[in-house]
Amino acid sequence: MTDLGGLFRAAGVTGFLHAVDLDTGAEVAHDADEPVVMASVFKLALLVEFFRQADAGLLDVTERVTVMADRHTPGPTGVSAMADDVTMSLRDLAYLMIAVSDNTAADTLAGRVGLSAVNTMLAAEGLDGTWVEHDCRGLFASIVEDAGQEEMPTDPAVITRLRALDPARTSRSTPRDMTRLLGMVWRDEAASAASCASMRRLLGLQVWPHRLAAGFPYDDVAVSGKTGTLPTVRNEVGVVEYPDGGRYAVAVFTRSYGTAQNQPRADAVIGTAARAAVERLRG
Repeated sequence: MTDLGGLFRAAGVTGFLHAVDLDTGAEVAHDADEPVVMASVFKLALLVEFFRQADAGLLDVTERVTVMADRHTPGPTGVSAMADDVTMSLRDLAYLMIAVSDNTAADTLAGRVGLSAVNTMLAAEGLDGTWVEHDCRGLFASIVEDAGQEEMPTDPAVITRLRALDPARTSRSTPRDMTRLLGMVWRDEAASAASCASMRRLLGLQVWPHRLAAGFPYDDVAVSGKTGTLPTVRNEVGVVEYPDGGRYAVAVFTRSYGTAQNQPRADAVIGTAARAAVERLRG
């Protein structure tokens, strides 16, 4: 039996993991109830509330909105990286928020949906360990304020004072909460069946192959997920689906010992640990 703690230590991180068979309820846990920093994983909760509001008739997913260039939230992907005003539908913004973790798309949706509504939904579903403190703009503003600089810090003395890396003062969750939320999406419990299918499709379009998907390099195994990244933080939550029908929700959150922005071992251990957990569940 693979020592998950040993895998994490060898990769230079502290790791937190929960994996669950979505059909039998069998689980593998490693510090699964510890509070963790969500980073962009919060976009999964925002996605769920977006589609729930669409189901309730509170918004139209096909509504077209214009995001002005001078209102972009910083980020390296999607609308955040574009030079001009962009007009697209709300659901296409949801696609960019999930597929490439577009911060401007997320903040545009957060402004329409309301973070208070996201937190109300999480509480109503019993996800008591999860709280969305701020949108991406608010997150980055706290980092700039705490670090005293615009660039993402790598100085350990600066990183230790960032509220964005303290689960008590930023958007937070637990690995178990995140697999529960994923299970609701995969079992058509998070919203209508059509909306849950739309969410599964978007999560399956995420482009990043270097974390969770790296543990399952097979053409017939589907991996859907959402990553999160901040200084010292590398996360991914998602669902792994096998051709025999096996479905496994996995949430892996890590904090690296080092502060370098490039953390390939931390990225890779997310897939390695997830694979070990899923193989344990599959027997």
